[in-house]
Order: sequence, then structure tokens, then C-alpha cells
Amino acid sequence: MKLLLDTHIFLWLNMDDSRLTEKARNLIEEAQEVFVSSVVFWELAIKISRGDLVADVEELRSALYKNAFTILPVTIEHACATANLPWHHKDPFDRMLVAQAMTEPLRLLTADHQLEPYSDLIIRV
Repeated sequence: MKLLLDTHIFLWLNMDDSRLTEKARNLIEEAQEVFVSSVVFWELAIKISRGDLVADVEELRSALYKNAFTILPVTIEHACATANLPWHHKDPFDRMLVAQAMTEPLRLLTADHQLEPYSDLIIRV
């Protein structure tokens, strides 16, 4: 299985946060390939710069490479796919992650129940 990590899943994994479930950890460990979107780092950078999140973006970037995760850039196809998404969720970062998952296709690993109605590609943990 190829996974795309939602921002909070990537963050919880790298901060060893107890909110990351055993199921999520197992799925990440057993995945054929794990992707992290550039959208995740855009969201993290914004939250860090606003003071909404205390984290070091450079340490998180290092963790990306240390874990051998694949970086998924945003393409025009991804951006255009957001035009066809229903408005189950209004967050632009989450909408882009859903569009990327559906376009590639990848399984999006998230704890956000609002993303489930989009597709069977969403795995809520």
C-alpha cells in the first residue's frame, strides 16, 4: 500500500505523540511507500511562523529524509482536482491532500473524520 500522510500524522509520528495510534504506526511501517506532500510543510511553516505550533521545520525536514519518505510535490493536476471536490471540508491544505490522494492514487492516512466522505482512499486512524 502507498500512503500519503496528513500533516498531523506526520507531526505526531516525528514528535512521538501518543495520539498516533498503533494502527497508524503499523500502516506506516508496513507501507510499500510513504509520501509526504509539500503541502504538509507549507502548513507546518505557516503554523510555526504564526506561533500556533512549536516545532523546528528544519528538524521535521530532516525527519522526512531520515524516514526515507517520498516528497510529493503539488502539480497542476492536483490543483485542478480540487475544483471537483465537494465542500465536506473547508481547509485548503486538507482539500489539496485529498485531491493528491485521489489523483495519484494514494491512501491518505488521517485522524480527521471530516475527510472520510471524500473517498474510500481515506484511512482514518
